[in-house]
Amino acid sequence: MRIVNKERFGEIDVSETLVRLEGVAKSYRRGNQDIAVLDALNLNIERGDFLALMGPSGSGKSTLLNLVGGLDKPTRGSITVGDARLDQMSGGQLARWRAHHVGFVFQFYNLLGVLSAEKNVEVPLLLTKLSKAQRRKHVATALDVVGLADRARHKPSELSGGQAQRVAIARALVGDPDLLVCDEPTGDLDRSTADEILNLLQVLNRDHGKTIVMVTHDPKAAEAARQTLYLDKGKLVEAQGVAA
Repeated sequence: MRIVNKERFGEIDVSETLVRLEGVAKSYRRGNQDIAVLDALNLNIERGDFLALMGPSGSGKSTLLNLVGGLDKPTRGSITVGDARLDQMSGGQLARWRAHHVGFVFQFYNLLGVLSAEKNVEVPLLLTKLSKAQRRKHVATALDVVGLADRARHKPSELSGGQAQRVAIARALVGDPDLLVCDEPTGDLDRSTADEILNLLQVLNRDHGKTIVMVTHDPKAAEAARQTLYLDKGKLVEAQGVAA
């Protein structure tokens, strides 16, 4: 069920659980039917982990990611991130919680084409009480971390795919979140550029202490993580042909 890349990172400090899912189920209503996506899932993610989630399409990976990131709520069960019970929060409470605790990275970057890189990175901070000067400082730091300080005023159309994804990662980092959730972050990139992004995620995990949960279909991407879990039909399963 759990593949551990100890040779790449060493042992994880398991002294603190950041994310805890207990009996989590998720279903959606379609016509007169309830479509089950996740079924009584139990999962702990330790602070400082870099976890890859793999499995076939429709297995529940993105649903699980959305629940951990507070973008959706479970049908049943409890989700705790840090000291916050996400399943007990209202929509407004979840929005405020996400602004301070989670950074999101998506396959297609989700950058605003009319804004420069620095303005795209600043967007999450507009939900905070930071002053303009403070926002600029945070943005400059985030762009520097991802190696794009010299592209701050470029718009997405003036960036390569890898650079655009780095801007998206800077946007995810700018609020100094506890958790990064990444949905196929290398799915739209060629192998060389994908490896650069994965190396950056490893640096953020190893050197900056960011806890990362990443959905991927790419075994090469999963190798960059500390650990890999497999989902099938809403349950954690043994990987076909892979020793657990």
